[in-house]
Amino acid sequence: MQNALAILLAGGAGERLHPLTRNIAKPAVAFGGFYRIIDFTLSNCVNSGIRRIFCLTQYKSLELTRHIREGWNLFSGEMGEFIEAVPPMKRIHSDWYLGTADSVYQNIESIECECPTHVLILAGDHIYKMDYGEMLAWHIAHGANVTIATIRANPEEARQYGVVAIEPGTYRVKGFEEKPQHGQPAPSAFDPSMISASMGVYIFDTHVLLQALREDAADPNSQHDFGRNLLPALLHRCHVSAYDFRDLNRKCVRYWRDVGTIDAYYEANMDLVSVSPEFNLYDTEWPIRTRMPQSPPAKFVFAQEGRRMGVATDSIVSPGVIVSGAHIHRSVLSPGVRVNSYCNVDSSILLHDVTVGRYSRITRAILAEGVHLPEGSIIGEDPARDLAAGCHITDGGVTVVSAGGS
Repeated sequence: MQNALAILLAGGAGERLHPLTRNIAKPAVAFGGFYRIIDFTLSNCVNSGIRRIFCLTQYKSLELTRHIREGWNLFSGEMGEFIEAVPPMKRIHSDWYLGTADSVYQNIESIECECPTHVLILAGDHIYKMDYGEMLAWHIAHGANVTIATIRANPEEARQYGVVAIEPGTYRVKGFEEKPQHGQPAPSAFDPSMISASMGVYIFDTHVLLQALREDAADPNSQHDFGRNLLPALLHRCHVSAYDFRDLNRKCVRYWRDVGTIDAYYEANMDLVSVSPEFNLYDTEWPIRTRMPQSPPAKFVFAQEGRRMGVATDSIVSPGVIVSGAHIHRSVLSPGVRVNSYCNVDSSILLHDVTVGRYSRITRAILAEGVHLPEGSIIGEDPARDLAAGCHITDGGVTVVSAGGS
């Protein structure tokens, strides 16, 4: 992978994750305790041997840039390795990034300077494990100019995905259908009982990518999006191949999650506290890196049976957490959280530096970074009361409390 360049698209506003993205970019939102969402894609890069990475930022990127600088400073400039957070610099035109393809186009000079043979385009907001080296080997072996990573999904889920139509045997891509609403989406060439959904992971021969970016930029009718515009335009001019995702998670179900909505984000976090979670954080052969906080160990205090006891069951508890005479069950506690005496927290996610006052009850909720709940707070039991207090409630019934209100 020495002559491959990875480009992470990390500039989106993450509107469907609001209010968690009120002050930070979606890839910087905490996940699974002390990780950030972007850590999973970055870990895939490092574990795959990709050590030249542009991370394209835009929306409220300070925390994301800081996280990359302080948590991912393992690259050697002397060896030609780097990870660079690249904000819009308006070198090509006077607009901010107008779409996924335009964000790469605006950095076309930087790509040319690196002279890569192949460019890997990645989204910075998905949770999965994947060896990009295997995908590149498939790309080369099949003589492709462009390769699209796909994952098998049930046909009844087609409305959630971009469905890729693939020729059996050759695995060439024939077409795309974005979130088809009819009942007959194209069957997968890898398993006719399933569909093949695009994962938003692409490998391009560099010269093909650069030409396509220039042509797309010159099209006044384009939305400048890879999936909607650039890739469909290449189907009849280039060899576009589909790569069937091989999951390195070593579980029964192939794991790839777009955590772009509150409900999806909540369910993916809740899976981590299962006795046998679908996503394995404990695989030493495929480690997930992050910026480790300089925090003391987690602490549980008070053990007065029948009165108050600091205890957590079926939960993830991060460094710097203090559970002081409270009961935590099936929850994720991020660094710096403090839950005070006589509280009950159940099936909830508490993000960085949350404080919960005494005698509070939190059920099926997400408390955003920096939230301080007063004594006696009750969250997640009465939707009408939560709404009146300025909370956000999702379609799935998850209550979200943010530091600045709804």
